[in-house]
Amino acid sequence: MTDENAADGKPAKKVADQYDRGYDYTTYFDKRAYEHGAEAIAIRRLLDGRHFARAADIGGGYGRLCVLLREYADHVTLAEPSQSQLDAAAKLLADTDIAQVRTQADDLAFDDGSLDLVTMVRVMHHLPEPSTEFAEIARVLAPGGTAIIEVANYGHYKNRRQFKKQGKELPTEPVSIRTVQADEPDAIAFVNHNIATVVGQLAAAGLTVQDKLSVSNLRSERLKQLLPTGLMLAVEKRLQKRLAKNDFGPSIFLELTKA
Repeated sequence: MTDENAADGKPAKKVADQYDRGYDYTTYFDKRAYEHGAEAIAIRRLLDGRHFARAADIGGGYGRLCVLLREYADHVTLAEPSQSQLDAAAKLLADTDIAQVRTQADDLAFDDGSLDLVTMVRVMHHLPEPSTEFAEIARVLAPGGTAIIEVANYGHYKNRRQFKKQGKELPTEPVSIRTVQADEPDAIAFVNHNIATVVGQLAAAGLTVQDKLSVSNLRSERLKQLLPTGLMLAVEKRLQKRLAKNDFGPSIFLELTKA
């Protein structure tokens, strides 16, 4: 999100440290074992049989997915703008060799072409206009490098069915999904995206889609109350590739390569 009324007439730097404002994100996944498991399944499927020298998880919070990435890369860095998140990560990652750096996605603290693998999960819903972030990811990736970017999908099955019933087209621009009024003037954005629009933005940055998965396809509080997490994840694993062509789920994982 930017502030077009910045004192120098230029857009202000995007707010990316929202978790330093008294919110304990480390508890967010306490009741989201299914969502975490679904994302791990997607990453493992996209990286299966491959290995990388240097990887970074952009906006990786307290390091939730970094340990998984370490299975596929010799050197992993958690790249996160929030100091409170990095403080939590220091505890979670204390017995690992995973590095940590305070940096944000529109101005990454990595040299040109220095990374072979980049992941960015649960960040896009904070980015109404992600072109700068995509350009940064392309900059730090080595030629032929791989990026996995998760996109909060506005065109999921329920929305698509509703728009079709109303005889309307899905919006191509990001849609705010904030359910309560922002409590601060520069509060972080919460948006869902049109996947086709995002793919076009990625292409403009020099990132080409190689694979796509539909993730968290069974996301439902009622289902989580009725079914064991293990069963839900077993079904999820079977659905991710099958449902990808229709952008079915609320979360779409894109595997990309830098030309």
